[in-house]
Amino acid sequence: MSQSRAPAWVVPLMRFGYGARGVTYILLGGLVLSAALTGGQAGSTSTALAQLKGQPFGDLMLGAMALGLLAYALWRLICAGMDLERRGTDAEGIVARLGQTISGAVAAGLAITAARLALGSASGSGGQGTTTLASWLLQQPMGKWLVIAVGFVTIGAGGYYAVKALKEKYKDHMRATATSEKLDPVVKAGLIAHGVVIALIGGFLAYAGWTSDASEAQGMTQAFEAVRAQPFGQVLLGVLAIGLLGFAVYCFVEARYRIVPARAGDDVTTLAQRAKREGRRAAARLD
Repeated sequence: MSQSRAPAWVVPLMRFGYGARGVTYILLGGLVLSAALTGGQAGSTSTALAQLKGQPFGDLMLGAMALGLLAYALWRLICAGMDLERRGTDAEGIVARLGQTISGAVAAGLAITAARLALGSASGSGGQGTTTLASWLLQQPMGKWLVIAVGFVTIGAGGYYAVKALKEKYKDHMRATATSEKLDPVVKAGLIAHGVVIALIGGFLAYAGWTSDASEAQGMTQAFEAVRAQPFGQVLLGVLAIGLLGFAVYCFVEARYRIVPARAGDDVTTLAQRAKREGRRAAARLD
């Protein structure tokens, strides 16, 4: 792993990618909120992208989204490979960089979906990718246990988002500004909501492995329907929708204020650094 300064082009790549991801979750959050208010189907990230198809200049917007999501995928893969966030090579660092790689792979899949929609060769239906993955894994040696393992890893990824929010780890790479501080509660809620959705998908995967039935492995659409099926489900779905809109805000905040540790200079102050500084000042006043 090289500790040399990262090339300048990784920063605009990162910002473009987070912006595209934010637009995707604005669309998804709107779909889920509409489902909560009207009782319709919530949809998934793929169906959210498909909503652009019928809009004026929809194909052009989908093409731009495909490029943006591809930029995000490249950013995550390059970030993991070059260790641009200085995670290191210990166990915790390897897990973090593996998570970056998985995130990049998911974004690449969405980029392909957006490109296929723009070209008219995809329907944008949700859940099929998860089912296809489970079906393929079940055909492998020890396939049942592979699907269960992937399910638990996905649940863990969802938990990671919640922990990242509650421990405010995202502040380590967020430039401290008046705007980023004001939006912090929205960012935190968005990360937790996203974690809930990811964990639900992981639960479906684990159950599919346990029953050896790939059809039980479902995506976001079924995750939202599972929430709706609970007591006060419509209300819970509405809360989750608002949380997903918060995650879109998180993506936009990242697009504007996220720093690349391997690129940023020593003069940059992050939210985490400012919080520590204010904590020391408060402790000094008490002394």
